[in-house]
Parts: sequence; C-alpha cells; structure tokens
Amino acid sequence: MTENKIALVTGANKGIGKEIARQLAEAGYQVLLGSRDLARGEEAAKDLPGTTAIQLTVTDPASVQAAADRIAAEFGRLDVLINNAAIIPEGDSGVADVGADALRAGFETNVVGLVAVTQALLPLLRKAEQARIVNLSSSLASLAIVGDPSSRMSTVRTVGYNATKAAVNMVTVMLANELRGTGILVNAADPGNCATDMGGWDAARTPAQGAAVAVHLATLLADGPTGTSYAEEGQLPW
Repeated sequence: MTENKIALVTGANKGIGKEIARQLAEAGYQVLLGSRDLARGEEAAKDLPGTTAIQLTVTDPASVQAAADRIAAEFGRLDVLINNAAIIPEGDSGVADVGADALRAGFETNVVGLVAVTQALLPLLRKAEQARIVNLSSSLASLAIVGDPSSRMSTVRTVGYNATKAAVNMVTVMLANELRGTGILVNAADPGNCATDMGGWDAARTPAQGAAVAVHLATLLADGPTGTSYAEEGQLPW
C-alpha cells in the first residue's frame, strides 16, 4: 500500500524532479515538492494532484531544518527522500580551465546540500517501515565510463558537475553501508540526458523517461538492491 506513504523530492518544481513527483503521486504517494521558490513550487503543485509544495533551499541550513520540522509536525515520518536538486555551475569546463568558484558552487549544492538534507531527514526516514533514499547521479560520474576513450562521455568537459556526481556516488555507497540492516535502501539514479533546463531542450529523452529510474528505486521492495547506481539500461559501473 502506498496511499499513506510520504515522499519528498528536492528541486521538484520543474524538469525531472517534477516528473518524479508526478509519477510518485500517480502511484499513490503523498508527495512534497521541494522548491527554492515557494511560489514556483505551489504553481507546479497545481498541475500535480497529490502533491504539496514545501520551501526548501538545500544550501540554506535554516531552510533545510524548517522543512524537516514541518514534515515531522505534519506526518511524523518520511518514507522516500529523492535528492534531485543540483546545478551545473556557471563556468564549468575542463580541468585546465575551470575556475575555483565554479567548483565550490557545484559542491555546495550537489554534495554539501544533499548531505545536509539527508542528515536532517534521516531521523524521519528511520521512523518509516521501509524507507528509500534515491540520489540523482549521472553516467558522467562513472570513472569506468568517462575513463573509456571510446565513450561519448569521455568528451564532456564539465569537471565540476562530473566530480560532484562522483562524490554523490560515494555518499550513496557509504550511506548504504551505514544503513544496512535498517530496512532503508539507498541508491543512485542516472536519468540520462533529458530535455530540461540543465540537459538542453534538444535532448532526445523526455523528463518523464528520465524520472522513471528514480521512481523505480524509490519503490523497491524489501529485497531490492542498496548501494548501487542504476540507469534505464540497468546497473552502472562506478
């Protein structure tokens, strides 16, 4: 039964995050749409029955704590956390040219913010019967894939984004190890390059297609994997 399960999706007012929220709501979850701009979150929620906007800026500790406090007060637990909020930092490029500010901005949102949200909500996830944590990652985070000269991914010059997502993969593995035996499964999802603000509107995949793998991992049964990274085609190498 999913009708009483509570899910939070960060960065959910548009793009893949919004589609993840839509699919979870259609599956019967009560979905909280985390959004830096509450008005935009509320506008997105109008299109998505079964969802509610919640103000959440992952780089603002006060905002993160306020969101956690609201979820605790209204629901007393959290069944699913999907860490979707991320940026490609302005000025991101290859190692020879990237600026320190771009690297700092990417890590602040994509890694530090993700960990801060997870830490704040972990007590509520522990109160759920079988909670799920899904961290949005990328095949650009895979050392095996990017390290293969024959792979198209080896030509993408966004070291800030790639490195932050590689760090997200490590966070995923470590948290899965820490939570083994608790019933909480932790996995990373690669949505692929989708037609969004981040992926570019000429990308071949739709946000709905990209969202599907995250929704699959969010709804795993008790015997599902943990500490892995998945794309539509299956498990990815680290």
